[in-house]
Amino acid sequence: MTGESDVRNDPSSWENPSASERQRILRETRTVAMVGASPNPARASNFVATYLLSSTDYEVWFVNPNATEILGRPVYPSLAELPGVPDLVDVFRRQEDLPAVLDETLALDGVQTWWLQFGLWDEALAARAEEAGLTVVMDRCLKVEHARFAGGLHLAGFDTGVVSSRRRR
Repeated sequence: MTGESDVRNDPSSWENPSASERQRILRETRTVAMVGASPNPARASNFVATYLLSSTDYEVWFVNPNATEILGRPVYPSLAELPGVPDLVDVFRRQEDLPAVLDETLALDGVQTWWLQFGLWDEALAARAEEAGLTVVMDRCLKVEHARFAGGLHLAGFDTGVVSSRRRR
């Protein structure tokens, strides 16, 4: 017999917002807090941060209690210490850290979207976030989604600015 938590964590029972809804989220977002941003250029969060700073108009804030600067910008130890309330909280943390990150997100008044990066999926937490009024996106990369809607997406994940169904030679 399966329990409610088993059903909630079955990826087939919860769906991300549609592509058009994700596009609307990205179009309406003005501020992004990256929780778990890393100063290490080999980390996915650093790659995404570089893209967001260079290819979007978003105001991007970094959250990491173990860093002071990323890409020449200040880093905040927690969401509560940001200079404002972000529209979107983009999470780059371990699965076991997600409940605490959600608690911290829900403590802010005005966050609209809780976005979990590739590999992060927890339906119980998604239900809790949605009950609190947040839109939830899980197991999707903010950079990939933005590039998909803003222009071409190269096979390696780089925004080419060209929309075409043919590969470049």
